Amino acid sequence: MYTEASRKGPVARNGPEDEEGLPAHLVAESRSRVLGPAEERGCKMLLRLQLSGKRSRGKTGEFLGAKKRFIFELRNQKCNAWAFKGVRRLHTVYQATELPETHRMLRQTCRDFAEKELAPIAAQLDKEHRFPAEQIKKMGALGLLAMDVPEKYGGAGLDYLAYSIAVEEISRGCASTGVVMSVTNSLYLGPVLKYGSEEQKQCWVTPFTNGDKIGCFALSEPGNGSDAGAAATVAKLVGDQWILNGTKAWITNAWEAAATVVFATTDKSLKHKGISAFLVPMPTPGLSLGKKEDKLGIRASSTANLIFEDCAIPKANLLGDLGMGFKIAMQTLDSGRIGIASQALGIAQAALDCAVDYAEKRMAFGAPITKLQAIQFKLSDMAVALESARLLTWRAAMLKDNGKPYTKEAAMAKLAASEAATFISHQAIQILGGMGYVAEMPAERHYRDARITEIYEGTSEIQRLVIAGQLLKAYRG
Repeated sequence: MYTEASRKGPVARNGPEDEEGLPAHLVAESRSRVLGPAEERGCKMLLRLQLSGKRSRGKTGEFLGAKKRFIFELRNQKCNAWAFKGVRRLHTVYQATELPETHRMLRQTCRDFAEKELAPIAAQLDKEHRFPAEQIKKMGALGLLAMDVPEKYGGAGLDYLAYSIAVEEISRGCASTGVVMSVTNSLYLGPVLKYGSEEQKQCWVTPFTNGDKIGCFALSEPGNGSDAGAAATVAKLVGDQWILNGTKAWITNAWEAAATVVFATTDKSLKHKGISAFLVPMPTPGLSLGKKEDKLGIRASSTANLIFEDCAIPKANLLGDLGMGFKIAMQTLDSGRIGIASQALGIAQAALDCAVDYAEKRMAFGAPITKLQAIQFKLSDMAVALESARLLTWRAAMLKDNGKPYTKEAAMAKLAASEAATFISHQAIQILGGMGYVAEMPAERHYRDARITEIYEGTSEIQRLVIAGQLLKAYRG
């Protein structure tokens, strides 16, 4: 744990040391928590980081160059999977009540980045509907656009709990940037990593890990909405090429993406079992973009239709097996819902921060309005909603990390976090009064940004259907 002394410089190393010069009593403590040489190396690296007193401070440039921060210190020390297995074992000990030190350090790194790079420009990005290209590039250099991608493909090799924490902190600074990060990590890279061949991973994953390229996910269609099994887009095999025709709607990152995962019907007679997934480069002949949607919120992220008109792609661009598309889509959305829940948490936290800061400074009846019980009750309800949703989200992420079923928990997290974000941002406006209704303060932007989290990647109504289905399935055995 960091202390004031560690912030000022290295902690004094009094007492016996092990063969690597680390305090023997701390190494012994780490050995009691985990098993095996890989985990021990991981714990020793954490000790080095603690003893060096390194934190994410100073100018923006400190985040870049030689991949400095702790994610990269772990990587450079060749400690697998952030990822030594001990961190994942510790999840069962922490049970979402306390984050491991590694994750707390990541949280601070992302928070510092968001405060310096995103929060100061978030309002302007929103006003101008401007994609944060420079910031996305810097996030790529930090490993934030390929968080659970294995190191051999250029990713950070972290776990999903780390990813959830990072998305929340980025979204706290700018919700639009948070969804760009979430879609690239969860919806684009996720299915390619899980179902792609080795050749596909080299081609469609590695170039997307450093911020130069981002991806998108094309499932929804005009008129189909939440009915993912009713894909009107079709793919026909002609020789050694697939020919795609149809329109995909509401595609996040559409105007900036360099590739997309597309779902199309290959055998209509099989209904949802006749849907397949494809990897399509962007731009490519036969694929055009619809107009950018003029949205209520999340304005720095583009949303548009993808229009396929005799779009030819190689036969090798089929992702997974023929007819596996619906399964790929549903499993991908489970992961994506953790990302959107995390985005909603970031929006909610920013709205709560705004409300508390304003209430502490706003004077009424001779005292700050935080002295008023009505305001205190609002803040309490906001905090309870936020913390409850955060724990649900972390639990879903931990279940995924441990290879356990998490469909129900991901839906619960997405439902709770999105509704909490809308509630908290609404209450923030109420606390600010007239100041909450004008663009001079961020409260109105938080409210606009929050609203979409109850809609995309499955509406709140769909989440309730998923939860009920899983619940009843468990009861019926």
